[in-house]
Amino acid sequence: MIDLLRMIEKMKVKYFPDTDTALIEFTDREVYETKEISEDIYVDLDQNGNLVNMTIEHAKAKVGLRKFSYQEMVPSLEYKAEQSAP
Repeated sequence: MIDLLRMIEKMKVKYFPDTDTALIEFTDREVYETKEISEDIYVDLDQNGNLVNMTIEHAKAKVGLRKFSYQEMVPSLEYKAEQSAP
C-alpha cells in the first residue's frame, strides 16, 4: 500500500484537447513496455512490470465527459509517520 501512496504522490493527469487524449502519469520511471488494455486504452510499464503511465485516447468521446475534475486525497497520519521514519 505504501508503494501505491508514493505513486499517487507523483501522479499527474494531462489532457490534450486536440486529440481528446488523457495521459495519467503515475511515476517518472522509464517506460520499458506499452500494453494495449482495450481499444484506445494503453498502459506503460517499467522493466519490473510496474505501472508508469496510462493513456486513454478519445477520452471525452468514449465516456461523454464535458468537464474534468479531480479530488486530491491527503495521506493518512500512519503513512506520514512511516514516510518520516529512518
